[in-house]
Amino acid sequence: MVSKREWLEAGLAIATRDGIRALTIERLCAGLGLTKGSFYHHFKGIRGYKSDLLAHIEAEHTGRFIADAEAAGASGHDKIQRLLDLVLEAHAGSRDLETAVRAWARQDAGVRAFQERVDGMRVDYLRTLWLELGGRPDEAERMAMLLYLILVGAQQVVPPVPAEELRGVYALAMRSAPPG
Repeated sequence: MVSKREWLEAGLAIATRDGIRALTIERLCAGLGLTKGSFYHHFKGIRGYKSDLLAHIEAEHTGRFIADAEAAGASGHDKIQRLLDLVLEAHAGSRDLETAVRAWARQDAGVRAFQERVDGMRVDYLRTLWLELGGRPDEAERMAMLLYLILVGAQQVVPPVPAEELRGVYALAMRSAPPG
């Protein structure tokens, strides 16, 4: 029996590779070699599936990253280093996913609201980390936005920015952080 998580991961693969319009019940079932009955055991139609898919994306690509960074240590420097490592590790695999979700958000108001919420959570967390680093409160919002826009921009350019080059860009941006 395939778990709900496996169904969601299969959907992420389709959406990442072929776009959200290609994500259908038939395609999911064919890809997993299962019946529609198996799909309906876990989900209430494609709308319910896509809603669960967004929740899964938020949990795995935002919530988990924040929780792992928070667990990295007491200092803001430890947390931001862990977050950077997680983001760069996922960068190659999730770049196309992030692009697919942003494209979907341009077509669907509900997904746009989801994207705004997730972007807000991510920027808020970066703002918190900047303040934990000892950064100036009057710069925290702009610095959080700069750090986030580096990632979003790196996900959009063609050819993709390799993880090590992106690490160098972040190192340059972090030169303005207070010493730890």
